[in-house]
Amino acid sequence: MRKENMHQSVEVLYKKVDECPIVNSQFSFFQMVYVISGNGFLKINGNCISYQTGNLMLLTPNDYHNFDIITTTEFLLVKINSEYVKEYKSKSIDHIGCLLHYATHLSGCILKRKADEFLVKSISDSLIHAIDNKDIYDEDLITHYVNALIVIAARNIAKIKPTGVKESADKRILEIINYIQAHIFCPQKLKASAIAKEFDISDTYLSSYFKNHSGETIQSFISNYKIRLIEHRLRFSDMRINEIVEEFGFSDESHLNKFFKKHRNISLTGYRKANVFQN
Repeated sequence: MRKENMHQSVEVLYKKVDECPIVNSQFSFFQMVYVISGNGFLKINGNCISYQTGNLMLLTPNDYHNFDIITTTEFLLVKINSEYVKEYKSKSIDHIGCLLHYATHLSGCILKRKADEFLVKSISDSLIHAIDNKDIYDEDLITHYVNALIVIAARNIAKIKPTGVKESADKRILEIINYIQAHIFCPQKLKASAIAKEFDISDTYLSSYFKNHSGETIQSFISNYKIRLIEHRLRFSDMRINEIVEEFGFSDESHLNKFFKKHRNISLTGYRKANVFQN
């Protein structure tokens, strides 16, 4: 198994290949892969997903992958290391947080909005032009393009139904999930009574309705979502424990640590030490 590292904050590469030069590689960084042309299969974590021209895929440090190329393929590779993740999160946690939270649930093309396919192609063309025609302020320009890709990827990922939500689920369950995600830092707004009031339904009906359509209780969904976000704060940021306590509305560090240990059977500091995101 080959472990690939990077030392730049962001690296953008263009590759035209007939076969994958690396087999079963694992990254120490995040990578967005845009397929400019060609088709084949992405083999990732034991799964095999087809890819084609216009696909945008997200690979994480936890993924083992390689490409089985059928026709000559042009790739645009956007690599993002831990320092960039930390810096971006300090500016706007929503977009990068969305990618990080859902990353391990994703496979294949993440573009769900038809209109964004044109935007991604335009950004891809602009990035290739920038790396082929070196000029003043190139680094700043490339950074803006990469940030635009992150925002587009995040808003498409946000449209992907969470694991467990039935295909036949109606619009309201997704609205409830969106409400929970939007207010995850406000404990008062996550109470069953507050959610029920927001959607003009009874507490009892909310509980049975949510479990019927998502496969888990509403409190379980809230806890699991919160835990995943806290995990990523511990792994990919320099936030102190007391800052995470304040962000998520816990009473103190002991309360947060008890909540985390209940779900992950490890302390906050123990988890951080065991899962440091290194380049």
